Amino acid sequence: MSKKPVQKQDIPTTGHEWDGIQEYDNPMPRWWLWCFYLCIIWGIGYSIAYPAWPGIKGATEGLLGYSTRGEVAAEIDAVNTRNEAINARLASAELTAIEDDAELNGYAKSAGAAVFKTWCAQCHGSGAAGSKGYPNLLDNDWLWGGDIEAIHETVTAGIRNEDNDLARYSEMPAFGRDELLEDEQIDQVVNFVMSLSGEPMDASMVTEGATVYADNCSSCHGDAGLGDRDQGAPNLADAIWLFGGSYDDIRETVVNSRFGVMPSWDTRLTEAQIRAVSAYVHQLGGGE
Repeated sequence: MSKKPVQKQDIPTTGHEWDGIQEYDNPMPRWWLWCFYLCIIWGIGYSIAYPAWPGIKGATEGLLGYSTRGEVAAEIDAVNTRNEAINARLASAELTAIEDDAELNGYAKSAGAAVFKTWCAQCHGSGAAGSKGYPNLLDNDWLWGGDIEAIHETVTAGIRNEDNDLARYSEMPAFGRDELLEDEQIDQVVNFVMSLSGEPMDASMVTEGATVYADNCSSCHGDAGLGDRDQGAPNLADAIWLFGGSYDDIRETVVNSRFGVMPSWDTRLTEAQIRAVSAYVHQLGGGE
């Protein structure tokens, strides 16, 4: 008995054709359509239950009132509650005694690292090595002192800002811009300053530069160029330069001066956070 031949169904095409090959217009699988419809229903329900649709002043809140910001805030509050006791100890402890308390010192370093990465790394770098115009916190070159009490004072009040009356303040005259020195005198003193820690660009100017330096710079930087921390005057003889030690960089400093500003943190951080970051910076390797 012969089998009945299978007759080809007449399936419509999409009308597309490539080199004589036509594209059938087959219906989508039922299981796929049902999944698609369920996704639409789920999406509508989600947008009703959770924040979803943006508006002019904010997104819709959703019937459940869920907020990722609220969840994070709750977690932060929970952590702060757990750390209340040790934060109180840190805020009241003698700064110089923190490192003698193993538990307090360990907590201060961990908490201080978090504070530093959040608020300080933008200027001083994630590794605290600084960059041009931003101090390296890993060396022993400190404009205002590197013991933990000096670091704490710097973090608390800041440097040359107008937000805190206790901010340390110093300003170098713009010897060129304000026409306090002639161009030749500036060249002379730049060469003298370079000679304090290395080779000047023009050794013939060093002798005259020493006179210019003594008359205009020694009152802040000292006769030997070793600086003065009480005034925030940098050491010019250690080959460590905040704004660069090339001839052009030093000349720019003498002509227009420099005026770096550090904000005060006493209104943005708690006392425990300030002490924590002070302890963290102090133990990085450059603290005295």
